[in-house]
Amino acid sequence: MKSLSRLFAIVSKEVRQLSRDRLTFGMIVGLPIIQILLFGYAINTDVRNLKTAIANTAGSHLSRQFVAELGQTQVVDIVAVVTSADDLEHLLRRGDISIGVYIPPDFDRRTVDSTRGAVQLLVDGSDPTILGVANQLREMPLHFDAISRTGSSARNIEVRAYYNPERRTPVNIVPGLMGIILTMTMMLFTAVAIVRERERGNLELLINTPVSSAELMIGKVIPYIVIGLIQLALILGVGSLLFDVPVRGSILDLYMAAALFIGANLGLGLFISTAVKTQFQAMQMTVFILLPSILLSGFMFPFDGMPRLAQWIGEILPTTHFIRLTRGIMLRDAGIGELWPEALHLAVFTAVAMTAAAARFTKRLD
Repeated sequence: MKSLSRLFAIVSKEVRQLSRDRLTFGMIVGLPIIQILLFGYAINTDVRNLKTAIANTAGSHLSRQFVAELGQTQVVDIVAVVTSADDLEHLLRRGDISIGVYIPPDFDRRTVDSTRGAVQLLVDGSDPTILGVANQLREMPLHFDAISRTGSSARNIEVRAYYNPERRTPVNIVPGLMGIILTMTMMLFTAVAIVRERERGNLELLINTPVSSAELMIGKVIPYIVIGLIQLALILGVGSLLFDVPVRGSILDLYMAAALFIGANLGLGLFISTAVKTQFQAMQMTVFILLPSILLSGFMFPFDGMPRLAQWIGEILPTTHFIRLTRGIMLRDAGIGELWPEALHLAVFTAVAMTAAAARFTKRLD
């Protein structure tokens, strides 16, 4: 009986401790709910609403009818109308669209000639999922008269895969994996930084120094920026040597993008560090942010195919914008100037996170 009494006392003590730790209690309830929502919304193999641009150089009634039927499939979301195939390639390189539809001037004649392709789909093949969806479009029956007379519409739609025509998965995964690895390591390193100072008693020493909050934040960040750039070099080296992942754009642009992204994650990690009391809580919060960064950033699933709410959350996360930068620079030979909205988001996020972390930090033991 005494043993049971002692066991009951320990259990009661743990329950009371958990009930006082609001963050842990919130994780117990919140993590399962958030995970099932994230996986339920993000994992969607039925991809819809891929951003698409149209270059209709035929301008005929039949070509306009084709565009209308293509839009009704709900697989594509027509966001731009341009005048040439070059314009489509430019939008693809910038990452503004996933599919470009080029309709040649002699479209009407081609629709009744089964030996010639009537339409070309220019596809961002860096994501094999999008390329697979584009190939499915070839098999979709299009019901206007000229095509129905030829039989199968598959003979009339050609698919041109850009950037990864071999459909090699590492070409898509490695640039995205850079963002996930840097998110995990950079955020975790800095999330425990201030907490570790407090737990080891070093914060008491900092109280007696003239170091300001901003100076402390910046001093904590600088060594990890160097570490992050070293990690980037390692990932690039392994990706090139073992998986033959190309770097078609400027290495300097890639490192500039990485520096912005590392700064964003370090700022977020420092903010977490000022908001929690233990290293364990810091790690919990890191996991809490890492899961959406994996599922809602476009790393695993096409971003355009996610529900609108999931896209709004994904747009806030730095990983989403860094993955767009890495895939644009490495695979599509885009310059950081062409991808400036993504770079600007990271710069603003870094400034906001660092300012918030410095504002929350107070040089006191409690």
